[in-house]
Amino acid sequence: MRQRLLLALLLLGFTSAMAQIPTPDQFLGYPLGSQFTPHYRVLDYFRQVAATAKNVKVEQYGTTYEGRPLITATIASPANFSRLDEIRQRSLDMSMAKGGQSADQPVIVWLSYNVHGNEAVSTEAAMKTLYELVNNGNAQTQQWLQNTVVVIDPCLNPDGRERYVNFYNAVRSLQPDVNRYSREHNEPWPGGRPNHYYFDLNRDWAWQTQRESQQRVGRYNQWMPQLHVDFHEQEIEAPYYFAPAAEPFHDAITPWQREVQVMIGKNNAKYFDQEGWLYFTKERFDLFYPSYGDTYPMYNGAIGMTYEQGGSGRAGVAVLKRDGDTLTLTDRIAHHFTTGMSTVEVASQQAGRILKEYVQYFETAKKDPQGGYKSYVIKANGNPEKLNGLAELLRKNNIAFGYGANTGSASGFNYFTGKTEAFSISKEDLVINAYQPRSNMLRVLFEPTSHLTDSVTYDITAWAMPYVYGLTSYALKQPLTPAADAPAAPANTALAAQHPYAYLAQWNSVRDVKFLSALLKYGMKVRFTEAPFTSGGKTFPAGTLVITRTGNSSNGVPFDNFITSQADKFKITLDAVATGFVEKGMDFGSDRIRYIKAPKVVLVTGDNVSSLGVGEIWHFFEQQLGYPVTVVNERNLNAVKWDQTDVLILPDGDYKTFTDKAATERLKDWISNGGKLIAIESAVAQVAAAEWGIREKKEKEGPAPEKNKQLDESSYDALKPYGNRERESVRQFIPGAIFKVEMDTTHPLAFGYPGTYYTLKQDSRLYEFIDNGGWNVGVLKKDNYLSGFVGADTRNRLKDGLLFGVKEMGNGAVVILADNPLFRSFWENGKLMFSNAVFLVGQ
Repeated sequence: MRQRLLLALLLLGFTSAMAQIPTPDQFLGYPLGSQFTPHYRVLDYFRQVAATAKNVKVEQYGTTYEGRPLITATIASPANFSRLDEIRQRSLDMSMAKGGQSADQPVIVWLSYNVHGNEAVSTEAAMKTLYELVNNGNAQTQQWLQNTVVVIDPCLNPDGRERYVNFYNAVRSLQPDVNRYSREHNEPWPGGRPNHYYFDLNRDWAWQTQRESQQRVGRYNQWMPQLHVDFHEQEIEAPYYFAPAAEPFHDAITPWQREVQVMIGKNNAKYFDQEGWLYFTKERFDLFYPSYGDTYPMYNGAIGMTYEQGGSGRAGVAVLKRDGDTLTLTDRIAHHFTTGMSTVEVASQQAGRILKEYVQYFETAKKDPQGGYKSYVIKANGNPEKLNGLAELLRKNNIAFGYGANTGSASGFNYFTGKTEAFSISKEDLVINAYQPRSNMLRVLFEPTSHLTDSVTYDITAWAMPYVYGLTSYALKQPLTPAADAPAAPANTALAAQHPYAYLAQWNSVRDVKFLSALLKYGMKVRFTEAPFTSGGKTFPAGTLVITRTGNSSNGVPFDNFITSQADKFKITLDAVATGFVEKGMDFGSDRIRYIKAPKVVLVTGDNVSSLGVGEIWHFFEQQLGYPVTVVNERNLNAVKWDQTDVLILPDGDYKTFTDKAATERLKDWISNGGKLIAIESAVAQVAAAEWGIREKKEKEGPAPEKNKQLDESSYDALKPYGNRERESVRQFIPGAIFKVEMDTTHPLAFGYPGTYYTLKQDSRLYEFIDNGGWNVGVLKKDNYLSGFVGADTRNRLKDGLLFGVKEMGNGAVVILADNPLFRSFWENGKLMFSNAVFLVGQ
């Protein structure tokens, strides 16, 4: 009798505990799908579940730029929950090829939601998924958790999501208006897709330029899961998309990874078939660019997948489709919930095989790396700042490297010449051996040319790190072991100098720009040299910063201590000189030693301006340089104090200013009076169309066909099969390829560059050489193509034209940046050119 009573009490206690775990509907006070949930309420729900369930752990791993928490929830069976850290460490060890498969190791499934903020159904689905995983009344999920640990990141982009949710909840009708033209289906600029700085976080996994990405990928790499799903939305009319992915697959992706994608896809299809839901696979979303939420896990041994629900920011709570059906938020939640659960099911059923292949992936990577190159040498070449930047990227991605080698010379493929050459190895050179667990990620990041199995791809097709950083590099067909873990720190001889006449600082990296920015903000007078000079037996190149004691002694800060402390802060190597008299070149009093006026910068934004383009520039000034920039909507340009503005930046966009004759004339007058306009990408085309002495290069028209000329075979070229329309379109296609640009290093726009620059070209625009009143600083000549896919027609056009230059207008100038030097903030070698445009050109 006593035992029965005890059992009854235990059951009552268990039932009472379960009753404390609310469903999302119960906790929020409204049915999921009836409205969008603010981020703080999502966090409240996750924390409430963790406080009441016995097998959930909620942890904050970071914060956004706007201060919102980033969290994960880890769910496991009671037995596995008690040893979560052991499971995590074992998974990490397997990814480092430090241990084989363990019989009791579960598969780690990581579910990521809402990386694009206005694809807001994801976070709603995350709450439903969490509940069903902890619901002891759900026998299926409890069985799956015997073999899996599930990590849920409910919202990767809270700032973007809140921008969307606040918009929608403020303007929605009492009853959802299903008409797409109603305001609740039309977000204002910039929309909720990007983060605070308007970056697309789904393109930032490998580069980790954004705070959210840095913290998330750091957390991800502490777990190294075996499966990862990135939940998205697409256009309203599209059926649901799930794996297997579309071609091109990078050939670093293994047959086993492909097989699991098919396996999971078929399981998803089974559930969708039961409900009669439409879906598609193997189209549009490829696995090539390495910085997506599906490819990054793939190149790190996991099964990475993208799931796409129709809807996105235009769908709201309910929207009318063209076929007459109404797509509801409830429908969208159900679809994402179903594929998430289906994925956990397959992971549980295939746990043993998945873990076995995962272990094999990293052991093979370490013992027998793929690809033809077995090591890489990146030359320091007097640019330790750029080399340190690359080293930091490698660390973020757990790629092992060192410095120097036990041999003084080797032979390898030179990325810059395209030839196999002999070269020397110094102790400062960065050396990477491919025989390591992360060899696949290494290969993807450093391949000179990646093989495309299909030319129709979703993103850029070239990103080799030597071109991104502008560092002379060699790929070797034999392994090379680094001699040291870290390079010797250069001595800063200027720190010991006694009362120097001036300090000199090099100018060839973003770190140098940060140093300059700090000095200018404190009111220090800084100059730069227009031409090389020799002082104290050392030759200094054009662009060298000159900070003289004269003029800097009365601004309230101790000159020597301030300059050397700032140099130490930014890891700048200074040279101290005792005299302004140089052995060769211009003395420091020459007018060829130009004074840098601290520029007051205005960045233009607006409804027709690329939010990505604005965000890259905004982020560069605020988060990288720490230099002030005023962001102004184009419609408010008339209110700008032009006499207090030195630089106006037009990112990629469509500007009404150029269709308003009066506004255009005001802009020209400001430039003529000494203003500097920096035009980027399509903004250059608009300047060219305004006939300011810049002309877009057009295809030359061939001779007109003779009348009555007999038709030959070429006359039928226009007769193309409709079924081949996608293939035909790629003749004009350039999703992102690398070209070598020849630079005029005597011009300030090219200071700090060695004579060549490697540009990521994403359109076919090229400009005619400026023949009067300007300078052709960066040009393409006959065939400067290097890497990535370019359609045949486009490649034929991209030669003998201008990409980067300066058109002088009165006392001012227009700086032409036809390609984006700040692309996604990962194209490191372009940042110096942009900085030259802001700080040096026209001074």
